[in-house]
Amino acid sequence: MSGYDSQAHNAAAMAARRSYGRLVALLSARTRDVARAEDALSEAFAAALAEWPRSGTPRNPEAWLLAVARRRSIDAARHGRTATEASGHLQLLAEEMAAMAEESAPIPDERLSLMFACANPAIESSIRTPLILQTILGFDAETIASAFLVAPATMGQRLARAKAKIRLAGIPFRRPDRENMPERLDAVLAAIYAAFAEGWSDPTGAEAKTRNLAEEAIWLGRLIAELLPNEPEVLGLLALMLYSDARRSVRRDADGEFVPLNEQDPVRWDGALIDEAETLLRRAQRLDAIGRYQLEAALQSAHVARRLGRGVDWPAIVELYDALCSLTMSPVAAINRTVALAETEGAAAGLAALDTIAVDARLAEYQPYWAVRADLLARAGERAAAHEAYDRAIGLESDPAVRRFLQRRQAAV
Repeated sequence: MSGYDSQAHNAAAMAARRSYGRLVALLSARTRDVARAEDALSEAFAAALAEWPRSGTPRNPEAWLLAVARRRSIDAARHGRTATEASGHLQLLAEEMAAMAEESAPIPDERLSLMFACANPAIESSIRTPLILQTILGFDAETIASAFLVAPATMGQRLARAKAKIRLAGIPFRRPDRENMPERLDAVLAAIYAAFAEGWSDPTGAEAKTRNLAEEAIWLGRLIAELLPNEPEVLGLLALMLYSDARRSVRRDADGEFVPLNEQDPVRWDGALIDEAETLLRRAQRLDAIGRYQLEAALQSAHVARRLGRGVDWPAIVELYDALCSLTMSPVAAINRTVALAETEGAAAGLAALDTIAVDARLAEYQPYWAVRADLLARAGERAAAHEAYDRAIGLESDPAVRRFLQRRQAAV
């Protein structure tokens, strides 16, 4: 019986990861009550864990979850609203239930509409991306708070207020017009890229919270590129994610050890994904509106030239980082620029550039900063300082494979 329970639990977990955002978006599209939709869906998952071990996993798990969540929404509306409010709410839900009565009926995908609702200017700008991450991908407040350096309780309160704002202000679930597109699109793309980065940071798929997030982010990127084919930054972001995903299988060797980009075998990169990314990047560049994601994708393109047997054009990479730093003022881009500068002008030049950004207090706890500093110090012959910098980088790294890589580099100094 325990094995059967495990199968049902795994089926529910898989359905949650695969369809959470789609079901939340559909449940809240008509009522605009995101919090109630999340609560109803949570109850549906709990019901699945109780019911499926006894009766078996349904033929269409998503449709089963949707039907149960709708019933929970109706119950909540009946008991928690005035008669007038409940009547309108129940009528909307009844219409949708009738449309979804057939278990085999396809489930509409309203995720993009929900994402743009979360990016509405009526929502505080600092909470738009976290809100998208929670409603579409099911991140909990604690995970989001950690990524945005905010206390979990504070993040939870901000998310709750944002959801209430969507409901009370009647924010529509629809694609914005051309005039309002840029501001809202920025938040949507930032959320997609944040999701991709979370999945990318777990290359072995060991963390349940981040498993499949990279694939899900790419799916969302494809969806937006299909709906907005003439938005250059949409194409740039999708290209950037595809370039990165093309190297996924070679980021670890056969023993699970970390392999840096410059040591990866380009023959083993996914050529089909790279070709698709190159095509997207060229399309974006023809639209003549440069942006952050296009620049980052162009940097990836410069590196994958190795796949064609060409060397890396480091001077071009420095120029691209100059443009990216000017556009974003990102300390991360500035750190990466120092690496490229060291390749063109030597370790001393890289260290001098790194010193100019060391005043940023955030870098004191940022592992890549210390790893780059350690490498450049070692190349400059400053072994004691390099050893100390490696100590800082190793202490800040949470990935055991990367930590072992840094320890090997330190031992070689």
